[in-house]
Amino acid sequence: MKKARHSKSDPDLLEEYDFSHGVRGKYIDRLAAGSNLVLLAPDVIAAFPTSDAVNDALRLLIKVAKTTRKTPRGSTRKTKVSAAV
Repeated sequence: MKKARHSKSDPDLLEEYDFSHGVRGKYIDRLAAGSNLVLLAPDVIAAFPTSDAVNDALRLLIKVAKTTRKTPRGSTRKTKVSAAV
């Protein structure tokens, strides 16, 4: 049994295009392996309008994280708090 054709015609597709022997998802594994897409939240998109801005901010964060002195696990740093008189 053949599938029914859609009655709506896409203005971008010509009648000569024949996808009847096409295979859905044929290259999806290659696409997934070769791409690194990240979905950003709307508030993050507003703060970083371009991919270069996001990359620069992330590189700076990586640099700061590498140079920040880490405290040993399990230890707590106590700071002196001066009492108000």
